[in-house]
Amino acid sequence: MKTIGILGGMSWESTILYYRLMNEEVRRRLGGLHSSPILLHSVDFAGVRSLMQEERWDDIGRLLGAAGKGLARAGAAFLLIATNTMHKVAPQVEAAAGIPLLHIADPTGKALQQADISRIGLIGTAHTMRGNFYKGRMTKRFGIDVLTPSEPDMAVLDRIIFDELCRGVIQETSRREFLRVIETLHERGAEGIVLGCTEIGLLVSPEHTPLPLFDTTILHATAAVDRSLDTDEAAAHTENSPHVRHH
Repeated sequence: MKTIGILGGMSWESTILYYRLMNEEVRRRLGGLHSSPILLHSVDFAGVRSLMQEERWDDIGRLLGAAGKGLARAGAAFLLIATNTMHKVAPQVEAAAGIPLLHIADPTGKALQQADISRIGLIGTAHTMRGNFYKGRMTKRFGIDVLTPSEPDMAVLDRIIFDELCRGVIQETSRREFLRVIETLHERGAEGIVLGCTEIGLLVSPEHTPLPLFDTTILHATAAVDRSLDTDEAAAHTENSPHVRHH
């Protein structure tokens, strides 16, 4: 197995999920006492969040790039950034680390194609929903039409993510807000919803909506196992793999 390098801590609430999901997937495929070879660099998210608020993305790129380079030196064969938003600096991180980076949008795009879905609603942080680094990749590489919430709704979701989910706070009132936005996107034509923030799965699950949910945390972690095991992703996706979270 190839060693997976994870840039995590953004937030650590979802980094925990990555670690568990990858180990569960390796055990499911190989059985016995097998587990996933992982190197983790977990950053102090408070400092990264401050840089985000100041729009100092070059500094974030340098910070994560240096961390990625350290993981490469320690033996990681490829990198994961365990958050959607920080893929805004994915090209800088990959260049600095000198090893391949598995982009979080790619396994999501492949799962959408396999599900024959061409128009999705994207929910996540304001940076992810507004920026082109995620939406543009989905459209250009996979032909996916991406719908995003209104600006007021983006602000609501962004606040819940950073003030609650990243702190491990789960509130029913916030779940209702997410479900309201999801329904609005559905009314606008979304055939499925991409959970484009790695913490959203802590709050919203298939039991809450009839729309198919594409959880980027699950998809990214599973694709990392595919690469670690040198498995062809198309062949690896079985009915028992947790790629798409159906109602």
